[in-house]
Amino acid sequence: MAIKTQELKLDIERIGAVSAVLTRPDDARACYVLAHGAGADMRHSFMQKVAEGLAGRGVATLRFNFPYMENKQGRPDQPAVAHAAIRAAVTEAARLCPSVTLVAGGKSFGGRMTSQAQSKAPLPDVKGLAFLGFPLHADKKPSTERAEHLTKVDIPMLFLQGTRDGLADLSHLKPVIAALGAKATLHEVDGGDHSFAVLKKSGRTSEEALTEVLDTLAAWIDRLA
Repeated sequence: MAIKTQELKLDIERIGAVSAVLTRPDDARACYVLAHGAGADMRHSFMQKVAEGLAGRGVATLRFNFPYMENKQGRPDQPAVAHAAIRAAVTEAARLCPSVTLVAGGKSFGGRMTSQAQSKAPLPDVKGLAFLGFPLHADKKPSTERAEHLTKVDIPMLFLQGTRDGLADLSHLKPVIAALGAKATLHEVDGGDHSFAVLKKSGRTSEEALTEVLDTLAAWIDRLA
């Protein structure tokens, strides 16, 4: 199976251009618009591993930088700017990967900004949202306010969450997901932290935990189709 990597520039209306990367296997049956977290850009090793791992499972990814990361600014963009970047990425993914299942989401901040964008106005052609560690609250400060907008999301959602995630206390997240009903699915990664890394004493490696994440994500995407 051949996998192609294409470097792109993504134009965001009234904001400017940011870098993007399309990783696409020649038999891609889906494309995941993959937004990065607050502290690392689209080329972080986690993002690279996800893109490569999904490509090996027949799923293309479109990664992109938010404007603040592209311009090397310390503070994340305001939500309206982040939402505009996500919409531009979704539009480009649909253009570059026509006739495949389109999903969106991403790592932590990127996933939350994607769900906010979807809650305000549906992302065109997106069939579901997948969160690689939804950041429900600040580190070890449990609350649920960041999830309130999810009630306005009307497409399927997959929450991939480590059981040691300090930004998503499962005793708070589980009731949120239960209240969303059949449209929301939770997959717990036993022993995983916010990036699914596991401790040595768990008896498995972080690479094995990430394999579980990617297998689960690819299977969920297939069910959407």
